Amino acid sequence: MSDSPTAGTPFPDSGEGTRAVRAGLPEPVKHEPTLPGPVFAAHFHLPGEPTGPYAYGRDENPTWTHLERAIGELEAPGQDGVETLAFASGMAAISSVLFSQLRAGDTVVLPADGYQALPLVRAQLEGYGIEVRTAPTGDDAQLGVLDGARLLWIESPSNPGLDVCDIRRLVEAAHARGALVAVDNTLATPLGQRPLELGADFSVASGTKQLTGHGDVLLGYVTGRAGEPMTAVRRWRKIVGAIPGPMEAWLAHRSIATLQLRVDRQAATAQAVAEALRGRPEVTGLRYPGLPDDPSHKVAARQMRRFGCVVSFTLPTRARAERFLEALRLVDDATSFGGVRSTAERRGRWGGDAVPEGFVRLSVGAEDPDDLVADVLRALGESAA
Repeated sequence: MSDSPTAGTPFPDSGEGTRAVRAGLPEPVKHEPTLPGPVFAAHFHLPGEPTGPYAYGRDENPTWTHLERAIGELEAPGQDGVETLAFASGMAAISSVLFSQLRAGDTVVLPADGYQALPLVRAQLEGYGIEVRTAPTGDDAQLGVLDGARLLWIESPSNPGLDVCDIRRLVEAAHARGALVAVDNTLATPLGQRPLELGADFSVASGTKQLTGHGDVLLGYVTGRAGEPMTAVRRWRKIVGAIPGPMEAWLAHRSIATLQLRVDRQAATAQAVAEALRGRPEVTGLRYPGLPDDPSHKVAARQMRRFGCVVSFTLPTRARAERFLEALRLVDDATSFGGVRSTAERRGRWGGDAVPEGFVRLSVGAEDPDDLVADVLRALGESAA
């Protein structure tokens, strides 16, 4: 088994739980730990010519190598020539793709309903002389603004609205026009969908969320096929220095071992919560791709293996949403999503999402499904007063 981060998974035909548990581990060595501890090093012994994988801590670290191999084995099992690069945060990963691939005069297509930091990214791109076009995720609307683009950025499911687009269809259309395609895979995780298998050039994600799942690590990554585009991403990481700490990388790798257990439990419970909310008269705009009547279900079912842990819905007023959040006992009022402890928030409080004042994003954790459903329904009842 190679130590190269481009090595293919040694378990391509195994189940996803097996891959998650074994991903990125080195060959066993007697008396050595199965998962080596974090390597804290700014520099490495380097006599003579500077050859070999490890020279300086901003370029490479053995702890990153194991993590990057693990993520690559989940994003593209059985595929050789796939490279993963770890970053200090999801936004560092996103920025690395955008700013390494685009130049003044280029055009990029972003989702109009994506992550709330994208408007900040847009302003920065436009300041560099890059044209930015936007269209919603739903109904594959980005197809209408693709002509002449250098890069298409897809977020599916979108955050926080949970719309889904036909990734393969958009990829084929973008490639036919000479554009690269990056897919933000944060909400789906590699166990929910594999963008590279759908034809995308990059799969990008915040590992802060469900990938690591414990709310204690900031991390991001980019996975793509080895070649000039990924070389440019690596060069950008080196220039900017947006690198993860070894402890964060080690914690992330340790957490991936339970990914399949967590995503299965959380997706099943999210389905139960969504089903319980369907009949509530005060709930409107309920979205969860796993619901058979969700507008995105048919497309999601074709390209996703799991539908994620996030449910979104709208309560009649801001005050009602705030009372609901305050009444919850098993759900923390906090931002982010994907953790083992359920969280929820009124997204309008940030001001960056085009959502109603009573819009709630609920991230389902690993609590017992019956307990969580009961807590949500009880809080809805109490918030009516």
